[in-house]
Amino acid sequence: MLYFRGCTAREKQTGIARATEELLTLAGIDYHILEDEKCCGSVLLRTGFEKEAQKQIEKNTDLLKSEKIITSCAGCYKTLKEDYKGLNVIHISQLLDELIRDNRLNPVKQDLNVTYHDSCHLARHCNVFDEPRKVIESAANLVEMENNHQESLCCGAGGGVKSAYPSIASQMAKSRISQARATGCKTLVTACPFCRLNLENDEFEVIDLTEFLIKYGGLNEGK
Repeated sequence: MLYFRGCTAREKQTGIARATEELLTLAGIDYHILEDEKCCGSVLLRTGFEKEAQKQIEKNTDLLKSEKIITSCAGCYKTLKEDYKGLNVIHISQLLDELIRDNRLNPVKQDLNVTYHDSCHLARHCNVFDEPRKVIESAANLVEMENNHQESLCCGAGGGVKSAYPSIASQMAKSRISQARATGCKTLVTACPFCRLNLENDEFEVIDLTEFLIKYGGLNEGK
């Protein structure tokens, strides 16, 4: 299996890449990474640079077409699954749910309440709602925000908004953080590096699903 890290996890949110690789190792997954991994083209596509994106897709397809691909980035998952042709791709939340059901990972449930943010790319765009929640519920108690599943609010980071309209992205993040605060939880979990980056705040913990499972899943106990 190929772990396609994605630009954000590879360059900015490196803790996500480390947590993902640790979980794959704990589960005994034989995987590799691309040392010269290139962008999947998601940002180019979402900001209107379609010709440039297609060139990137063509270059990557030759490298990826024979691989079974794991991605921890919701944007990469949507792009590789829907904008490329014929790739075999799975999001880490789907794989983790499968590994837990197969007893290849065995989280220990904690008396901890957390809430979950559905990212646009993973949830509404690709209909991945249940798997991240099952992973969370294997290790903690899930408390839903007012807007969830199909009705989830965008964090404000995608589609180039954070770069072109940072004040709007900040306002959108504050709205979502307000909903998270209303749950009474101290930890907000998401499965998208963009969302994690834009939702970070000084009030409570914002953490990726992979980081959550490493920190709170008790997977390293007894090693």
